Amino acid sequence: MTEITDNRKQLPIAIERFVLHWGEMGGQWGVNRSVSQIHALLFLSEKPLTAEEIADALGLARSNVSNSIKELLGWNLIRRVPVRGDRRDHFEAETDIWEVFLRVAAGRKEREIDPAVAVLRACTADAERDAAVSATARARLKEMLGFIEMMERFYTQMLTVPKPQIASAIKLGARVLNFLPGGRRKQA
Repeated sequence: MTEITDNRKQLPIAIERFVLHWGEMGGQWGVNRSVSQIHALLFLSEKPLTAEEIADALGLARSNVSNSIKELLGWNLIRRVPVRGDRRDHFEAETDIWEVFLRVAAGRKEREIDPAVAVLRACTADAERDAAVSATARARLKEMLGFIEMMERFYTQMLTVPKPQIASAIKLGARVLNFLPGGRRKQA
């Protein structure tokens, strides 16, 4: 449970709303609420903040902030920055939203998709050698492995595409199908 301190600084309502909502969203994504709130605060901050300033602004225990900062550093979503005349650690968030998205996607791929691919490959190989595994189960394992590998290749290819081109493709939405053979569809 998150500890709250009594010396909480007042944030502007729009910033507080965003920080609280980002914390809730983090919970939906499997990320600790405090980690998400700290990320949101640093993302909106005009200047690098110390752990003490973060704790004061969010009403969190200093130990909770310290652990959350370590996690955000591990995800490469924030960085330590020097501040002239101050020996304390200061932190700022990556503010390029595309970079944030790509770093989160890379982290999730590494933590979730890569292990899933490894297990699916092992299960598929084991199923091929085991006569007790039905043909249906073998086929479904192969199909799932093929799908996950295809999505992994797509993700890897998209990392090399310049951000403006990715943005253009996303803005096209389903209309991108018009550029594929046999892909003409009615526009919505």
